[in-house]
Amino acid sequence: MNASISRQEDKDISIEDKLRALHELQSVVSEIDKIKTLRGELPLEVQDLEDEIAGLRTRLVNLEDEIKTLDTAINNKKIAIKDSQTLIAKYTEQQNNVRNNREFDSLSKEIEFQTLEIELSEKRIKEFTAEMSEKKETIETSKTLLKEREEDSDRKKNELDEITEETKIEEEKLKGKAEKIEMFIEPRLLTAFKRIRKNARNGLAVVTIQRDACGGCFNKIPPQRQLDIASRKKIIVCEYCGRILVDKNINVVEEAEQ
Repeated sequence: MNASISRQEDKDISIEDKLRALHELQSVVSEIDKIKTLRGELPLEVQDLEDEIAGLRTRLVNLEDEIKTLDTAINNKKIAIKDSQTLIAKYTEQQNNVRNNREFDSLSKEIEFQTLEIELSEKRIKEFTAEMSEKKETIETSKTLLKEREEDSDRKKNELDEITEETKIEEEKLKGKAEKIEMFIEPRLLTAFKRIRKNARNGLAVVTIQRDACGGCFNKIPPQRQLDIASRKKIIVCEYCGRILVDKNINVVEEAEQ
């Protein structure tokens, strides 16, 4: 933007000066938008990668805990097998000293039960071992993916840091200029400007007339309305998109005066 606007002492600021201030503010914030565009999707990509990395790390911790739980379960089943084997040996020996068939049958049932317990424990051990193997494979896959994502994140962070460093001074300068212009604009008007800008697809809240049309939505503007805009006697918004309209020569007079 060519003209710089400083705070005026007069309480009654003309509509024309307000329009110039709004137009200059739009020019400055549009320059800031261009700088942000240079960064592209990098900030979002970095954040997505950081979220994924955090998720992978949590997943690895959970998998390690699950493997420990399975390992404990396997050891418990091995202990249970030994206990059952001890009982079988005990019951088998007792069968040699029974006094009747009833006691022999009772001991046989106990031996059969412990044998089934051993078979069940062995089955559980196989299941737990297979599950552990799958989780260990998942851990290795997750570790590889984590390393890749960390490398991607570091690379994109470096790219973002380089772009940010290159544009930092210019962006801070423009932000300072925008703040000074905002001080010149009355709060109600500034709030409207920010609201329109937020809702506008391209961030344009103030646009000039281009080829008899709104520079924002490109809908035609009637000749009489164009004359009203050019007179700079009141703030006029596009009836289609709501953007503030100014004539393309809004700063010509100001430049001539300087």
